[in-house]
Order: sequence, then C-alpha cells, then structure tokens
Amino acid sequence: MPIVSGNPPVVSGNLPAGRQTLPVRRRSVRLPSGWSARIRGSDRGMTTSEYAVGTIAACAFAAVLYKVVTSPAVQAALQSLIKDALGAAA
Repeated sequence: MPIVSGNPPVVSGNLPAGRQTLPVRRRSVRLPSGWSARIRGSDRGMTTSEYAVGTIAACAFAAVLYKVVTSPAVQAALQSLIKDALGAAA
C-alpha cells in the first residue's frame, strides 16, 4: 500500500489519539456549465414531496373551513349579516 501525503497507513483500532477516521483526499472535477447547481441542489421551486405535503395541508384546511362555514351558528350569523346589509341598502 503506497503512503499518501506522508502519513503512514493506519489500521482500524490503531488510530492515533484524537483521530477518528483516516484522512481523505478530495480532487476537484470540472463539470459542464449548469451542472454544479443541479448536483448541489438548487433551492428554486418545490419537490414532489413538498407539493404532496402542501396539497394535503390545503385539503385539510379546506375541510375544516367547510365544516365551520356550514355549521348552524355560522350560517345564522352570515344570514343575519346579509339581511342587515340588504336592509341598510334599501
């Protein structure tokens, strides 16, 4: 096994104090233009899972709003408000 960057190879279980892993050398790769944003992950727009969660939340909110608006107390209040508004206009 060749020695990389002057460090001798370290066998698992025989790590120097303070070292948890072996050093990793990273090399840069030149990518075609526009690919770096795709690889890093652009934050523009939503993913399919975010659309699904948003749709479910919107449907749940619509169901709660429908139940509230169709309740007898709210219907009576809305009818009273409409009658008062029409009566004031006349």
